[in-house]
Amino acid sequence: MTEAPTTITAQAQTSPVFRSDFDLHRELPATLAGLEKISRNYYWAWNYRATSLFRDLDPQLWDECEQDPRLLLKKVRNFRLRQAAADPIYLERLRAAEDEADRYLASSVPAATARIAYFCAEYGVHNSLPNYSGGLGILAGDHLKSASDLGLPLVAIGLLYRFGYFRQSINHEGWQLETYNDVFESELALTPVLSATGERVAVSVHIRGREVVAQAWLAKIGRISLYLLDTNLPQNGDVDRLITGHLYGGDTETRIVQEKVLGIGGVRLLRKLGVAPDVYHLNEGHAAFSTLELAHEYLAAHPDGSFADAAAEVARSCVFTTHTPVSAGNDAFDPALLIECFSKEYIASLKLTDKEFLALGRADLTDDGEFFGMTPLAIRMCRSSNGVSRKHGEVSRGLWQKMFPAAMNLTDVPITSVTNGVHPLTWIASIYQDLYERRLGNEWIGATRDAGAWSKALDAIPDADIWDAHHTLKELLVAFIRNRTRVTDAGSHETINEHTDTLNLFDPAYLTIGFARRVAAYKRWDLLFSDLDRLLRLVDDPERPVQFVFAGKAHPQDRTAKSILQKLMSINHDSNWQRRAVFIEDYDQEVARYLVRGVDVWLNVPRRPMEASGTSGMKAAMNGVLNASILDGWWIEGFDDTNGFAIGGDSLMLDEEMDAADAASLYETIEDRIVPAYYSVDAEGLRRDWIRMMRSSIATLTPAFSSDRMVRDYLTEIYQIT
Repeated sequence: MTEAPTTITAQAQTSPVFRSDFDLHRELPATLAGLEKISRNYYWAWNYRATSLFRDLDPQLWDECEQDPRLLLKKVRNFRLRQAAADPIYLERLRAAEDEADRYLASSVPAATARIAYFCAEYGVHNSLPNYSGGLGILAGDHLKSASDLGLPLVAIGLLYRFGYFRQSINHEGWQLETYNDVFESELALTPVLSATGERVAVSVHIRGREVVAQAWLAKIGRISLYLLDTNLPQNGDVDRLITGHLYGGDTETRIVQEKVLGIGGVRLLRKLGVAPDVYHLNEGHAAFSTLELAHEYLAAHPDGSFADAAAEVARSCVFTTHTPVSAGNDAFDPALLIECFSKEYIASLKLTDKEFLALGRADLTDDGEFFGMTPLAIRMCRSSNGVSRKHGEVSRGLWQKMFPAAMNLTDVPITSVTNGVHPLTWIASIYQDLYERRLGNEWIGATRDAGAWSKALDAIPDADIWDAHHTLKELLVAFIRNRTRVTDAGSHETINEHTDTLNLFDPAYLTIGFARRVAAYKRWDLLFSDLDRLLRLVDDPERPVQFVFAGKAHPQDRTAKSILQKLMSINHDSNWQRRAVFIEDYDQEVARYLVRGVDVWLNVPRRPMEASGTSGMKAAMNGVLNASILDGWWIEGFDDTNGFAIGGDSLMLDEEMDAADAASLYETIEDRIVPAYYSVDAEGLRRDWIRMMRSSIATLTPAFSSDRMVRDYLTEIYQIT
């Protein structure tokens, strides 16, 4: 099959598209004014009643606007607005949602009094704010939501990327193409940050021999303030405007200066906002330059102090979370290029020579040629470092043991762990939430924070109710699949991402396995089709067929990953594969919501021990979807043999041996355990054994892998504030 060239485009990359605000500039009927108010705070994104208000104005337009309520309010027909304004039932729903939001936000903590500053390069709050690429961003978004629900005095810092992360499409030959959208041509729930005198709040950072200005935008995430810095300003040159152009885009120099704006600019922004937190949480190494700015501040205030004094003071207030289990996955920069990106004056202000400055980012202090790593810098400058699962903490201790010569054993390396979690109210389907409200009361979410109380509460819900909710979500997933893969022109090749006729595509009665994640070698997308004949026998089984739904993006420069995708797209034997396997393009939070709620099994087969944590399976588990996963990351802690399936063992081997053993275990698990359990039906027509496992998944995994639990762990074990 011919390989198509990669296409990377961006609308108006250098055109002077500037925004001073994201006001709607549209007058709504007076009785609907609450819609605009609700749309300004992302609290609506985890309140399904508020979300439904926007969707019900115009469901088709809602999807066309990619679930962006502000864009919907701008585009919706005036006639439809007037209909809603005259609908007493709709208005009652609106008043109830507005009252609920007012009650929730009434106890908001002013940003200036925040005691925790959370730094991250990306935030996946909702797909209508396309400021994320994947797991790290979704985790950060869920962290903010739980911090809001729990009333933490936290403020967050990030960057606003004009073109965000790439949008994926698959051409007729099955090859991934990339495009970029300009968020400044859309409508975002962002407001400009203004000083007490009404001036736009901005900071400057010395970059490439000149001062680059970044303005601040505010996104309200419930009770939490998220501030995003943006260099797309008229006073900056074209090159500097694109510092915050693309998430993880550009060359190495662009990454360095982006991270300078995030870390150094972020600290300077806090000072302009009057925020002096007790704790700075660096979520991944991208924000590690913030520690240098804190040291710079200390030495400016203590001119007789040394850098060692400054570093000790900085460490008292800084904590670091690493998300990467391999050294190659951590940002590391050429020493000469890094020195070029920092002014001599700034390095001198730290009372360091160039060599001493570069040593801050080196794991091996005897190697003057080692690249400058952001993870070693963060570990060295923070009082606490943690991985994101117990296994990842162990792996990280081994990875960075060389930084601690006195540590004779891995247990002596000062890297701990806090296992990731996901936000229940964001990821649990509304049909389940409604079921819990009817059966358990409006405060059911409180029960999820106590494993014993939650398990006992679930006992009151009949099997039929759990299955009916799941089957409804599965039927919705099938409808979504048919809608998303329907095209007028599917080309000359049959691929599983596009069909001209989707009427008979997928069946909600069939066992459905979901596999959705970033396309990378260690994720082992190709493990499933390592034995194609065996795979197709599962798909073609006339009595107990299996169907598969896939989604995920390959990095634009990773041609190996793109080839894996192309091979998957193009499987076309004399079988039912083309009707029972689909690929959903442009995997984002909206696609994820359909998948983690609607499949029967969530599959995960990374090469051990390279999965730091993983969170998609947690979202699936909270919806009664059973995980079938390699014992790595979070699943080591979650699996108990009643709530899902384990693939392979836990011993390490050479890659080829491990792949072969895990592939065999994968097929055996599907054939001998998953398929028989799913298709076992009792006299009442219920899948009792399967529902029992669903119930166990919901009961055991929701409390343990909630971001509420995660944030409480950070509060007590890492932040240590009272």
